[in-house]
Amino acid sequence: MKKSLLLAMAAGAVLLSSCALKKDLDNCRLDNQSLMNENKELNTNYQVAKEQLAAANTRVTSLEEQLAQQKKAYAALQRSLDKSLNNANQNNVSIEKLVDQINESNQYIRHLTELKSKSDSLNMVLTNNLTRSLSKEELKEVDVQVLKGVVYISLADNMLYQTGSYEINDRAAETLSKIAKIIMDYKDYDVLVEGNTDNVPISRENIRNNWDLSCLRASSVVQYLQNNYGVDPKRLTAGGRGEYNPLASNNSELGKQRNRRTQIIITPKLDQFMDLIDQAPEE
Repeated sequence: MKKSLLLAMAAGAVLLSSCALKKDLDNCRLDNQSLMNENKELNTNYQVAKEQLAAANTRVTSLEEQLAQQKKAYAALQRSLDKSLNNANQNNVSIEKLVDQINESNQYIRHLTELKSKSDSLNMVLTNNLTRSLSKEELKEVDVQVLKGVVYISLADNMLYQTGSYEINDRAAETLSKIAKIIMDYKDYDVLVEGNTDNVPISRENIRNNWDLSCLRASSVVQYLQNNYGVDPKRLTAGGRGEYNPLASNNSELGKQRNRRTQIIITPKLDQFMDLIDQAPEE
């Protein structure tokens, strides 16, 4: 009897110990899953930060290039002024006329600098407004950059279209509405919508190849902006580049995914620059 009691007590102890171990194991599994989820979120945040840093570096490079061009233009104007001064001395041109030419040239330089500064400021405000309006999930599929005074908005094809199609899907509506608002707020800018594909051949009814697909997709976005959000069609242009403007190699699925995109390119109206050229002083 005593022996049976001892055996029962031992079995109970083993059972209790087994239950405790199982509970500890379950807790460890939960902790491990939580850590894996946190690690995944940290990796996602790291990728977003890395892409934003790359975009910032691109903008810095663009500004440096623009500054170099300004210096080059200023040097050319300075040579023109030096030439004018020499001609004035040789041809006995009056000092008053030469001073007028110098003042006119300086005024042109100031006007050019002010216009460029205004354009750069508007582009940065436009970009910041759009970026702030996009959600964290949208920013994973929408890339916004400013390069040489032009705003580029690149959208992944899977967020815009149904697979292998040029029809806009329901998921794109909210993102396109935010982009349309920016376009409507900046009425002095024209908009080019440019379709791009990977190099995988396609042949469907009314779609002969990737040229057709890229053009049809750009046209769908243009008409969506016009019909759903009232963007003036005179400001819109649709174009397709097929598979011939890749961002990455088509030898991998990731490269193909990057190449399948639609770019919305926002630029100042060309007549503004033509007006500026008309105001340029003669040598």
